[in-house]
Amino acid sequence: MAEVLVYVDHVDGAVRKPTLELLTLARRIGEPVALALGAGAEATAATLGEHGAVRVLTADAPEFADYLVVPKVDALKAAYDSVSPAAVLLPSSGEAKEIAARLAVRIGSGLITDAVDLEAGADGPVATQSAFAAAYTTKSRVSKGTPVITVKPNSAPVEPSAAAGTVEPLAVSFGNTATGTKVVSREPRESSGRPELTEAAIVVSGGRGVNGAENFAIIEALADSLGAAVGASRAAVDAGWYPHSNQVGQTGKSVSPQLYIASGISGAIQHRAGMQTSKTIVAINKDAEAPIFDLVDFGIVGDLFTVVPQLTDEVKTRKG
Repeated sequence: MAEVLVYVDHVDGAVRKPTLELLTLARRIGEPVALALGAGAEATAATLGEHGAVRVLTADAPEFADYLVVPKVDALKAAYDSVSPAAVLLPSSGEAKEIAARLAVRIGSGLITDAVDLEAGADGPVATQSAFAAAYTTKSRVSKGTPVITVKPNSAPVEPSAAAGTVEPLAVSFGNTATGTKVVSREPRESSGRPELTEAAIVVSGGRGVNGAENFAIIEALADSLGAAVGASRAAVDAGWYPHSNQVGQTGKSVSPQLYIASGISGAIQHRAGMQTSKTIVAINKDAEAPIFDLVDFGIVGDLFTVVPQLTDEVKTRKG
């Protein structure tokens, strides 16, 4: 069976959920071979092996932490040359998409970004994408070279499947451009204790109808009762009510959770582009004609200041 190269997103050896989803997809089209880079790379092997990786290629060097992107592209190219895979899969993060694009140029192959599903095809992997603000679903395959595909988080289940997970050191030679952009400082992001927005299984978002930064407390309370991430519409972010890092939409982050709850959000196309692939969508809005109701699975016409606290209390009661 052909091997599929999977780029591992991890933090000091802790593998992030989108990578485990990639391993599920990779097993549909071949045998996963994982590439883990940087500090803690070898520590990823146990988790990756439990989720189907037959081999784990590892490399660590100061360049991975001290410089941007290019050293990781050099390493992925070295892994590609070593494995000769049927496809290369990466998570659809901002950094990984840049790595994917640079690799595709280097190996002369086609690139598919933000896939939401992947299946084996007679002429290579077939990727499903959402196009034009998720108004259309397309199926695509790369017609030249080895497919390089990035996949959006929450596009596949995490399915354990024991494999060898054999650790193999990877020799990496860095090119002249690897040290072109140096990282001069880092500042840890303050943790909210909530899931990462793009990876969360549940997202609760607030919009213009929240009517003030202080009122986002009720959105946060519902999110915390559900173990969810908090999102915001562009209108709420532009008004200074919530940080831009939490913006969901065409100019913010794209999310695809199992459950998306939109509170006080009208449903402008800019917002819909970032959340329309959510599996189940619930909207709370006092305007029965709001466009958001055109795409929801469940809609509540009512004042969010009444509905959201009641919903929070009900969730807490049932969990209790």
